[in-house]
Formats: sequence, C-alpha cells, structure tokens
Amino acid sequence: MENTLSPIDYARMGCDTLMKKFSADTLPPAGLFHYHQGVFLSGMEKTLAHTGERKYADYIKSWVDGIISPDGEITNYVKERLDDLQPGILLYRLLDETGDKRYEKPLHTIYGHLKNWPKNQHGGFWHKYEHPNQMWLDGLYMAGPFLAMYGARFGEERCFDEVYTQAKIMWDNNRNSETDLLYHAWDESRAESWADPITGCSPECWGRALGWYIVAMVTVLDYFPSDYAHRGEMIDIIRTYAAAIARYQDEKTGLWYQVTDKPDGEGNWLETSCSSLFVAGIASAAARGYLGEEYADIARRGFEGVISVISADGEGGITVPNICIGTGVGDYDFYIHRPVVENDLHGMGAFVIACCEYYDMIMKGSE
Repeated sequence: MENTLSPIDYARMGCDTLMKKFSADTLPPAGLFHYHQGVFLSGMEKTLAHTGERKYADYIKSWVDGIISPDGEITNYVKERLDDLQPGILLYRLLDETGDKRYEKPLHTIYGHLKNWPKNQHGGFWHKYEHPNQMWLDGLYMAGPFLAMYGARFGEERCFDEVYTQAKIMWDNNRNSETDLLYHAWDESRAESWADPITGCSPECWGRALGWYIVAMVTVLDYFPSDYAHRGEMIDIIRTYAAAIARYQDEKTGLWYQVTDKPDGEGNWLETSCSSLFVAGIASAAARGYLGEEYADIARRGFEGVISVISADGEGGITVPNICIGTGVGDYDFYIHRPVVENDLHGMGAFVIACCEYYDMIMKGSE
C-alpha cells in the first residue's frame, strides 16, 4: 500500500480488519486468556487512546468480560506459562474506567503467580514450568509490563527490581558479545538439546523474540519511578541494543530478517512482525529521548518498509503478510522453515503497536 494515510489510519484499519473477522469471544485461541489476544488488544488499546472511538473500548471489554467471571476469576488460562499472564495489562484501564473490582481481583491473582514463579539460580523466571531453568526473551514482554504497571498502581516497589532483574539477567546471559543481539533463549542448566554446552544459549537470534525485548524495555520505564536506581543502566541497554538492531536493518527494504543477524543465510526471509516490533521499540525509545535523532530515520524506513508489504483486502481492511507463526526454540533451519501466515493476532498486534508508536514519535518530533 502507498504510504498516503497517517499511521493511526493504518492502526485503525488493522483493528477493524480483525474486528470484522472475529467477534471478541472468538479471537483465537478462542476462550483462552493468552498473549495472542493480549498483544492485539493492547495495540487496539493504543488505537483507542489516539482515536477515542468507543467501538475499540467496547470490543476489548467484551473480550475481557468473556474470560473474567463476574466474581473476578480468570476462567481459562494455563497459569504455569508466562504467555498466559500477559493479557493482564488490559485490566488496568478497565479498572480505572469502571471502578469495577472484578477487574482488580485478577490483577492480584496474576501478581500472586509471579511472586511465586519458579526461578533459576540467577533469579530469572522460567519461561514455563515445563521448561525448568530456561529464560526466553519473550518472557520479558509477557511479565515485565504487567509487573511495572502493578508496581506503579499498587505501590509495590519490589516489582521494579524484579523487572530490572529479569531484563539484566537476559542482557548478561543471552547476549552475543560480538553483535549485542540476544539469543532467543538461555538454559542455565545446559540440559536442553539446543543449549550451547558452555554458554547455555540457543543457537540463533530470532527476530520476534528480539522485538519483544526492546518493546518491553521501553514500555516498563514508563511506569518506573523517575529516580529509580537502575533507570540509567536500563536506558544504556536500550541504546546499545537499538544500535545492534539498526545494524541489521535491510538497506533496500527497511525490514529485518527472520533470523536477524544472518541476512545472507540461505532461505532466510524478511519477517513482518519482528520488523513491526523493531519499529515500535525504536520509535518509542526515540520519542522518549533515549535514542538520538538518527533513530527517527531508522524507524521511518522500517515503518515504510512494513507499509510497502501490506495490501488492501478490497473490503476496507488490510492484509499483513509474512508473519512467522508462534514459535519455540530451535536451530537455523527450524526458524526459516516455520510456517508463514497473514493477519494472525501477534503479527497484526505488532503492526498496530508499531503504527501508534511511530505516530507518537513523529508527533513528538514536530513539537
């Protein structure tokens, strides 16, 4: 599509496309409290903040009300997976707007899970109970923003230290010291088949996992106290990490590859959800002054690259292509041969979030 509409126009079109396809109660995986819905609906929530269109508020509320019982219980989730706690971020605005305590109780429930979450010897959250001692980059996005918001809302200062600890453990242990990119996962025990026997890291830097990390890092700082002791250190990590991501932006398209640090790898391909998350993370960091002005151009080229591959569906909606399906940890061949889909929730969610964050950046730059 030609870049003739505003980023918020595109965000609106992304939301409307999936609203037309799915009623709130059938958002896949239907009936499950899960990050697929959480990512998309958090993008919709950002679109709501920019447009004020109540249809978005009503849709989000309808989904939440279908999965949270009248007495504030989450009716269907796997509480032993970080992925199934992420949608808790949707409850804060609903609580603020309605004052209904049914939206507060699950916040405390989720926080209770995280207070007692199993950790490796470094203090890092296991990504899932079924994967002992493993930290996946995805986990910072699944738990970090929720904890930061909880700490700010309920005065639980330990939440900020917990988020910092998780981010720092990943930075110290998942990082390739030569590129400053992060490997998808780290197994402290070195027991998993993919774990390097010396470092414990998985073999590849998978794009969408890298994207979760930078978006989470910028998001959580919005809720941290301005004088938080490790705030400067976290901004330094964002700066180093953003520079590493920028080095692997495809010069021709502005996009990024599925296996981000191997653009010339056989069979590697330009992936839309990671590109969207990189745009979102870099744009939001630039808007907040964490990154220099040169990053605005990196975000612009990335955003225009994403817009160049989406298409109109002929019915007023859009199609976002080249999205890797939900993915575990593996080797190079595993990632490049993952099925490719269009308009799935975390792909569309990443796109809508990118639109909103990019819009905020360019508006900030025009002030």
